[in-house]
Amino acid sequence: MQIKPFKVEEWMNAYEMEAVYNIAETCVDSLTLRELISFSDEPERFLQSLVDRKLTYGHIEGSPEFRELIAGLYQTMKPDNVLVTNGAIGANFLLLYTLVKPGDEVISVHPTYQQIYEVPRSFGATVKLLELRPENNFLPDLDELRSLVTEKTKLICINNPNNPSGSLMEREMLQQIVDIARSCGAYLFCDEVYRGLHQEEDVDVPSIADLYEKGISTSSMSKVFSLAGLRLGWIAAPEDVIKQCFQHRDYTTISCGMLDDILASHALRNYDKVMARSLSIVRTNAKILDEWVQREPAISYVKPRAGTTAMLKYDFDIPSEQFCIDLFKANGAFLTPGSCFDLEGYVRIGYACGTKVLQDGLEKVSEFLRTLKETEK
Repeated sequence: MQIKPFKVEEWMNAYEMEAVYNIAETCVDSLTLRELISFSDEPERFLQSLVDRKLTYGHIEGSPEFRELIAGLYQTMKPDNVLVTNGAIGANFLLLYTLVKPGDEVISVHPTYQQIYEVPRSFGATVKLLELRPENNFLPDLDELRSLVTEKTKLICINNPNNPSGSLMEREMLQQIVDIARSCGAYLFCDEVYRGLHQEEDVDVPSIADLYEKGISTSSMSKVFSLAGLRLGWIAAPEDVIKQCFQHRDYTTISCGMLDDILASHALRNYDKVMARSLSIVRTNAKILDEWVQREPAISYVKPRAGTTAMLKYDFDIPSEQFCIDLFKANGAFLTPGSCFDLEGYVRIGYACGTKVLQDGLEKVSEFLRTLKETEK
């Protein structure tokens, strides 16, 4: 199996830990263990319950409580429709490993998380890319999707809300994509790790798993729930798909961490509290980002409607990787090059970090932009 380097992950691995102002991170500002436990009505009792736990493998497919809580995030899913995985990255890989065979035809939106289209390609599938363009607000052209679909199409892959752009597909568009998938009998897979992080309160964004009999959702505790350190994700899908995935999962994962499962269940039991915190951070910071963009003449963007990321277009003749490295070396501000998403002339920002980190990081980017402007004179 041949596979291309995972550009965004290699970038994060190389620089993230040394960043002074990490405005490339894509999770909502991470919770501490103390903060998570404090959501309990009896924090000390909850903590004590962990101390006496015997550290076995635990439930192989994920605890019944955790799977039931995950199913509760959907309208039509039941615990038997849920399989727990090692993060959404594990969910995505397991799903693609299960469904995609050499010679299959796969359609994927682009740009998106590179795993979604490179893994099928590495398995020998023919991958067609459905380009998301800034002039269309990084939303798919459905006529173009219809032109890509054939009777051989096995799987259509989308990402909603979109990483890296922050674009959002609502019910009407999602239903049209379902109709297109149904026309050829294809599975429809949606990476939904940012689901629920909407800037507007009155949007209607159902999960693909609830819209289509062959719809598959993946998600995790990392982005929305601020618990990337738990390394827990899931697949929500028809039962026959879950059974196939479970069969393949036996070769890669015995079980996920028992303590991780307990802490994740605790977070989902306190869903309203966790979600209120996440939405407050995302909406506050999105306004700060938007005001900053309006002040910076060399920066423009398609304003994100959801998620935690946005693509910033800069008005300088410099490759995006060099832009980010020079910025990092100048003052420790950390962004992701657009080249990681095949979008030169852009950088991706993750704006759901701590508000002070975002404010300070943007100020450092402004300083760097002024330096570039002076250099051009």
